[in-house]
Amino acid sequence: MKYLLDTHTLIWFINGDTKLAKKALETIELSTARVAVSVVSFWEIAIKVSLGKLELTLPFSEIINKVSDNGFETMGVNFDHTLQLAQLPFHHRDPFDRTLIAQTLSEDLIIISKEKIFDEYNVKRIWD
Repeated sequence: MKYLLDTHTLIWFINGDTKLAKKALETIELSTARVAVSVVSFWEIAIKVSLGKLELTLPFSEIINKVSDNGFETMGVNFDHTLQLAQLPFHHRDPFDRTLIAQTLSEDLIIISKEKIFDEYNVKRIWD
């Protein structure tokens, strides 16, 4: 299976934060799991750090190294993702989350996220 990490999941995993649900952590650490991180998450982190809405425990420039060190793939945004995004209903207005949802649907992924509202889009989601 291939999984996509939500932004908060990525941050909590890198930080070893106890807010990360046990099932989410176990899934990420499965040796057979293919885990991806979207550039959308890097974009969201960069914006929130620059606005002072997010403090990281490591320099922003080190996040990509942590992603690579953990064997995670980096996923870009492509035209198919934007086509999916254009068709999404507005159950949720956050543009970062909506793009992650579009990627999850377009690529038939399972998203690892605490966001229960994602279920309204009929995505496959893991948390607790």
